[in-house]
Amino acid sequence: MMKSMASEWGPHGIRVNALSPGYIDTAANQGEEMQELSKQWVDMIPLGRLSKPEEFRGTAVWMCSDASSYLTGSEIIVDGGYTVW
Repeated sequence: MMKSMASEWGPHGIRVNALSPGYIDTAANQGEEMQELSKQWVDMIPLGRLSKPEEFRGTAVWMCSDASSYLTGSEIIVDGGYTVW
């Protein structure tokens, strides 16, 4: 969808990109059951931890700023290296 929208709206000066986060440490993954899952996730993340919500700020601001004025149709993955495997 993002790539289709980028190609359709690009001629109008509208950039469309995707920010794809990895596992995030939030209230939704607290509790005994989620702690076990979180340990499994962390084992597969090269940085060895879940992200914090605020760690996406810089990427989001960059993607929305003129610093990324030639970026469109791209997926930026911020996952601590989870997808390198």
